[in-house]
Amino acid sequence: MRQFSITIAGGGSTFTPGIIMMLLDHQEEFPIRRLCLYDNDRERQAVIGQACGILLKERAPQMEFSYTVDPEEAFTGTDFVMAHIRVGKYAMREKDEKIPLKYGVVGQETCGPGGIAYGMRSIGGILEILDYMEQYSPNAWMLNYSNPAAIVAEATRRLRPGSRIINICDMPLGIMVRMAKILGISEKDLDISYFGLNHFGWWTQVKDKDGNDLMPRLKEYVRENGYDINIETDQHADQSWHETFLKVRDVYAVDPDTLPNTYLKYYLYPDYVVEHTDPHHTRANQVMEGREKEVFSAARDIIEKGSAKGCGFMADDHASYIVDLARALAFNTKEKMLLIVPNEGAIENFDPEAMVEIPCIVGKDGYEKISQGRIPQFQKGMMEQQVSVEKLVVEAWMEGSYQKLWQALTLSRTVPSAAVAKKILDDLIEANREYWPELH
Repeated sequence: MRQFSITIAGGGSTFTPGIIMMLLDHQEEFPIRRLCLYDNDRERQAVIGQACGILLKERAPQMEFSYTVDPEEAFTGTDFVMAHIRVGKYAMREKDEKIPLKYGVVGQETCGPGGIAYGMRSIGGILEILDYMEQYSPNAWMLNYSNPAAIVAEATRRLRPGSRIINICDMPLGIMVRMAKILGISEKDLDISYFGLNHFGWWTQVKDKDGNDLMPRLKEYVRENGYDINIETDQHADQSWHETFLKVRDVYAVDPDTLPNTYLKYYLYPDYVVEHTDPHHTRANQVMEGREKEVFSAARDIIEKGSAKGCGFMADDHASYIVDLARALAFNTKEKMLLIVPNEGAIENFDPEAMVEIPCIVGKDGYEKISQGRIPQFQKGMMEQQVSVEKLVVEAWMEGSYQKLWQALTLSRTVPSAAVAKKILDDLIEANREYWPELH
């Protein structure tokens, strides 16, 4: 069986060990010859890189492993680039969340003003990696799940239309794991129909492999419990995620014909979200105090002991999704997967140029979209507003336009007025001087 060369862009991320653990778990179906970590933060990557090097030496000594800050070394001869970069790291995420909250507006990583700020930082980073790939490995695929995926996907559609990039998100898969747990079956046995934008979508159909309709059972559960269910290996088990999964009850009530993505709470209940958020201690602080400390502590422990036996690294949901996607492209498995792709009529009554999240069949030549037909007016209206936000952000980045970024913030459902949007924007500009293009 053919062996593959993988580059993980964002090698110093807390998610990198989980991806490597998942790759190790799937060596028989997806064998790897070479694995390279790439990051522009040398010190941060060195900790993760050293620990993963010890782990791989023990569990996969045949695999060639390296970590580097040199693009030529990282991207030459690679087959797949798995990209999960965070420009500005958690320090900037904290600002993304806390600045809007000063004005009584949702402060969240990918939704509203915080997502817009993060998107303005992410665009340049992803384009830079795509350009390295074009130079050093033009036949490689980028499997991108860097956030905010909707803005990044729109930017790559506009600015690198010929690039071999597939944009994905693990959140729908995480929800489907919960659906399967509710139903008492494996998520691999779910056959779904879904439409929307990234972090902004709805399931219209959930069946099992025999074609039995599972929606009535799921709706009965969600009406009372949302997606809240105990999953032993759940990596989002802290209190804020528990509350998010419970809040799905109220999101579902707005349209009980479909099942919603959890992120819709930020758009449908922004006042509730602000009321239940501590403006001085946000999700970024929870992550820095939780996963960030845990992963780096585990990595340093491995380095100190010189062994990864009994280490705290765990494979995770989004890592399994990325491996499934790579396998589908490598071995033409024709697996059905949710991807973020140009609409081009897949949703009949929606902007053909929008980057939508829909099921696709994935094989060696890329993906084939599965038509989702016409969508209801409620979802169509919400999506038209949100896709306009995303397009305006990308245009603002391309043109250095203050006006268009102000329009994007004003158009977000999370922001109450143009006056508030302007105040938030001016604060975000000050905080992001090191990262955003200059606006005029």
